[in-house]
Amino acid sequence: YIFTMNQTMLQSAKQIGAGLATIGLAGVGAGIGIVFAALVNSFARNPSLRQQLFGFTILGFALTEAIGLFALMMAFLILFG
Repeated sequence: YIFTMNQTMLQSAKQIGAGLATIGLAGVGAGIGIVFAALVNSFARNPSLRQQLFGFTILGFALTEAIGLFALMMAFLILFG
């Protein structure tokens, strides 16, 4: 009986931990929105810098998305590890 109770508690803790690890994904969504909002704002201010700004935007998008992938990876490791 104690073994099954410990297994249930462990599984519950894993579920809670994985849920908490996915909170980082909400921040990633907001971060990507901010990156592209800044891109649109920058295009409106100075259209001649289009290529350079787009390169910086893709870099910001990639770095922000990498954080989201790390958060998702941690959630999966907690859940299935």
